[in-house]
Amino acid sequence: MQINNSFASIEEMTNLALKNKQTQGGANIKSQGMDFRSVLELQRQARPTELAFSKHANERLVNRNISLSNEQMERLNEAAALADSKGIKESLVMVDDLAFIVNIKNSTVVTALGDADNKVITNIDGAVIA
Repeated sequence: MQINNSFASIEEMTNLALKNKQTQGGANIKSQGMDFRSVLELQRQARPTELAFSKHANERLVNRNISLSNEQMERLNEAAALADSKGIKESLVMVDDLAFIVNIKNSTVVTALGDADNKVITNIDGAVIA
């Protein structure tokens, strides 16, 4: 391994590293003069459009013999997008006789409930009926 001795000081190396960090992985937002609303909208668009299912949610679907049709899955995704647009963080999403707890920030279905399950639902800040 060859060592590059062209830097005079650690400060010079740090400044170079910081400059590279600002230009990699997208543009430096501050230097582009973007307002908060534009930055927020870019972040929302960058989120995945398809929901993922946690290990727990997958186990619940299997144990409760729940299967989703393509149409139900589409409605679940649309409901999560609607919850996101309303600022909901943890949402109850109802699709037909099924209930899903969705972590909106992570685009992840946390658990699934069928019509035979306990009807007490906690730790949500909004609900969407799809």
